This record gives sequence, structure tokens and C-alpha cells, in this order.
Amino acid sequence: MYVLDSIKEKCPTNLSSSISPMLKLCCVLRFFAHGSYQQTVFNDFQLGIAQPTVSLIFKEMLPILESTLCSVWIKTDITDEQKRTRRKFFTRAGIPNVVGCVDGTHVAIIAPCENKHLYMNRKGFYSINAMIACDQDMVIRCVDARYGGSSHDSFVWNNSALKTYLEQTYQRGDHNSVYLGDCGYPLHEYLWRPFRNALPGSVESNFNKKHAKARNVVERTIGVMKCRFRCILRERKLRYPPSKATVISNVCCALHNICKQYNVNDPEEETFVDVVVPLKPVEGNFSGTAADHRRRQIANALS
Repeated sequence: MYVLDSIKEKCPTNLSSSISPMLKLCCVLRFFAHGSYQQTVFNDFQLGIAQPTVSLIFKEMLPILESTLCSVWIKTDITDEQKRTRRKFFTRAGIPNVVGCVDGTHVAIIAPCENKHLYMNRKGFYSINAMIACDQDMVIRCVDARYGGSSHDSFVWNNSALKTYLEQTYQRGDHNSVYLGDCGYPLHEYLWRPFRNALPGSVESNFNKKHAKARNVVERTIGVMKCRFRCILRERKLRYPPSKATVISNVCCALHNICKQYNVNDPEEETFVDVVVPLKPVEGNFSGTAADHRRRQIANALS
């Protein structure tokens, strides 16, 4: 009812008055949850509404849901509440100052009409590379689903609002708020990645194990979201242009956060958690940088 109350005043009235805002919302949510074609959505509801009307409902409702929900429910800002999640990360993995983790996932789409090469990923299908950042409570703090499946995680990160925000926050003096990412991401003072080529039993290897334990939460978050909103599964393949697939991904993230806020039970995770594995680790001489020095201080303290 919360979602309905938030959007019903914004629903246009150009469609038949018999199609209520509740029915329109149910249509969209059914598609998100099931991932079926539009025709199947309304066959399930047994409403007898023509497929062109279904398309109109989607065209109307998706922008409304995105503009109404995403800015309210997906917050990049590091609030006092999020700072308290540092304790949860520290309790779980022993790494201090962690407020969130970041990773990417492929959202499969049909071949776009333009720039197909930008959307063909390394796994051989068309997709967008959606960057997801979350906290220890599996609340999504940032999503960036603007770029094609051929884009490297580091490219998406470098052009994201989260990277800009963390950089500005660090420059303003907050040196105690860190995100964790895999080797597909660059090393920053506010973004720690694992050590490369760590020897077994070494200080670096011990850090990497704790890093992986803490970062597992973002993979679980992506898995739960894809189980709940199966339209973004690879097996379903969104039959929309990339711009609309971006909107669908954004709205699914906002709805996921609403489910977490209202304690909706998580669906059981399955084996299709297809997080992005980069083509190769980000190259760069991070040794001796301020970020590497800080990371090594933490690694030595953990040993």
C-alpha cells in the first residue's frame, strides 16, 4: 500500500478509468516478479486487456516509479545510521571503517538497435553492467545501470555518483568510511580491493580472506534481488531498449530497499547469482600510494 499511496496521485488518466492505479501497479509488479512477457502478465490476471494497453501502462508507470521511489529509497549519503553499520562489518570480518561493498551484475537485454558492440559482454550475450553498492543490512546504497555489458567494472565505477561522493567526502576529512570491491576496481583511500598475488599464509592473504568474507554481502544482495525480481535474470532477458532496462533496474533496487525496510521475507537464493567477473583485474602500480599504505596498515593489524 505504501508504493500505491506514493504514486496514485501521479498516475495519468488518459487510459480507461476502469484501469485503476492499483491495477496498473499490480501489472508492473507482476512483471518485475515473474519476468514474463506482457501478454502473459495479463493472461495471469485474466483481465482481458489488450496488449497495446499493457504497453501503455508500462510506458506510464515506469517513469513514475523511478522518479517517485529511487531518490527516496536509494541514498548514497553516508548517514549516522550507515556509519553504525561499520560495527556490523567489523564484527563479521574484522576490517574496520567499512560502510559498504560494491560489485556489478549483468542484466540481460535483447540486442539493441544501435551500438550493439557496447552491450555484448564477455559471456556472449547482450546486457547492461549494473553496479550495485550495499551495506551490511543488504540495503542498496547506489545503483548505476547506464552502461553496456562490455564496460569494465572500473569504468562504471569511475563514472558513478558513488565514486564522486566518496572522493568529495574523503577530501572534506571523512577518512573513516570505506567501501570494499574486488580486483575489478581500482584502489583508493575510500575503496579497498584485495591484494594481488598474495602468498598463502601471508599478511596479504589473511586480509584477502577477511575482505572476501565482508564483501560477500553484495553478492547475496544481488542474488536476493534477482530472486525477488526475476525480470532481471539472465534467463528472462528484458525485451526493451537499454534506456528502459536501466529504469527497470533502478526501480527494482528501490523496491528491494522497500522490502528490506518493511521486513518482507527474502526469497531463497538460487545458483544464478551472475555477478560480473571482470575481463582482467585493473592494472596499476598501487604500491606506495597513500591508499596502499592505509590498506597495509589494516592488513598488518589483522595479522
